[in-house]
Amino acid sequence: MGNSPRGRRTAPSVIARVLVLCALASLPPAGTARADGVSSGADVQVAQTLGTRDLTIILRRMDIAPGPLHVDVVTHAGSVPGKLKLRASTAGTMFSETTVRLDDKPGVRSGRLQVDQPGPWELGLDDGTDTASIPFIVPARVIPPWEKATFGGFVAAGVFLVLGLVVALRVRRPRLALIPAGGMVAALAVAITGATLSASTPPPPAPGTALDPTSDNVRDPYANAQMSTVDFSRPPVNLAVRSPNARSGTLAELRLAIADGATGRPVDDLLVHDDALIHLVVISPAGRLWHLHPVRSGPGDYRVKFTPPEAGTYAVAAELARRGGGVQLVRATLEVAAGTDSPAEPVPTGAGKRVVHGHPVDIDVEPGTPTTITARFGRADLQPWLGMLGHLIVVGPITDDSRVGAAAATAPTWAHVHSMIPRSPGMPGKPDETVAAYGPDVPFTYTFAAPGEYRLWLQAERDYTVLTVPLRIEVPADGAPR
Repeated sequence: MGNSPRGRRTAPSVIARVLVLCALASLPPAGTARADGVSSGADVQVAQTLGTRDLTIILRRMDIAPGPLHVDVVTHAGSVPGKLKLRASTAGTMFSETTVRLDDKPGVRSGRLQVDQPGPWELGLDDGTDTASIPFIVPARVIPPWEKATFGGFVAAGVFLVLGLVVALRVRRPRLALIPAGGMVAALAVAITGATLSASTPPPPAPGTALDPTSDNVRDPYANAQMSTVDFSRPPVNLAVRSPNARSGTLAELRLAIADGATGRPVDDLLVHDDALIHLVVISPAGRLWHLHPVRSGPGDYRVKFTPPEAGTYAVAAELARRGGGVQLVRATLEVAAGTDSPAEPVPTGAGKRVVHGHPVDIDVEPGTPTTITARFGRADLQPWLGMLGHLIVVGPITDDSRVGAAAATAPTWAHVHSMIPRSPGMPGKPDETVAAYGPDVPFTYTFAAPGEYRLWLQAERDYTVLTVPLRIEVPADGAPR
């Protein structure tokens, strides 16, 4: 039997069956693992106070370049009509341009630009009077090394399988088929090892988050970023604020110089944090508040315009996030000369249930205990603003009611608290300002560490208008509400 033609056919057929079983085992699992690298799965929203306009620029997610970049411009109540030029540039060279027409009705206006390659880009804004630039990253499709090894191993196993079948069925010496079979086993070992180790393989530093982005490390962060365990954090920044010839009742331009605390060089590695590059809070001597978002004019150079209503010392606080450095809060003061002052409305005082500027506010406070502050805005049609349902600014204790700005500049507590957007079934991702379906209650939770008088400002958005509710409270030393 062993020397018969039938016997000679049996050995190749057995080897062929073994190869087929190995082939079935080499099939990759269902689904495709996502590559590490720059995320391309979300929109980027950036608030900008451009001149006298409050805008939100939304860069819609982009999967791969070259291709179109869709940009939405959200205008708010009070914006003057006009034209806004959008420019996409890289390495200092403009690549595409479009114009968005803005009218006096708040809402969303859309434009489309073209980008031709992955890497760091800048979106330029120009309304004919003021300009700004927003850094952003065009992502690339990145295949991690472990994924290359996994799928490369499966492909090699398939090639060895075909070769082994051919040898087993065509060559008179079927044992030669063991050579490609061994190659297939080795390829499978590489593929399975790569898939197994993928979960424990650390990703490289993300360009734009922990690492300065370049075209090379965006395209291939595994090849161009060192796998280092060092801390990528950077020193705090220094803030210098000046406004030449600022006078009350007149539009003033604040110029913010952001410098590295170690080298003194201009800082140009700010990240979009809570939908803005910089959150600037300005408090007047009488306690009025502005929540502004300066525009980038150049490295370390940010500017914003507002009209100070009264002369005196203004408190200025900038909240920002530096690449690899975390969130920072830096404070300064601004002196405004006398001009045409306008009187401020009195700020309500107290705790418990109150109606503040038409909005009921519930608050029961004592030091060292988490306090829930709830503002009710009437209808369930609030819009997200800066990625949140609401914002609460807390400053205190204030020791001089006649000079709130100066007192706020040195107050021990300066907090920016958020009311989060509730999860909505069936709504993926983070909603933007076009969704008006939240409220009417806007709750905040905060713990007052020390007794004294505090100034609070609660903020939410409706009909593309930011509503600000000021409040003055006294946190008693004995824990009894007043």
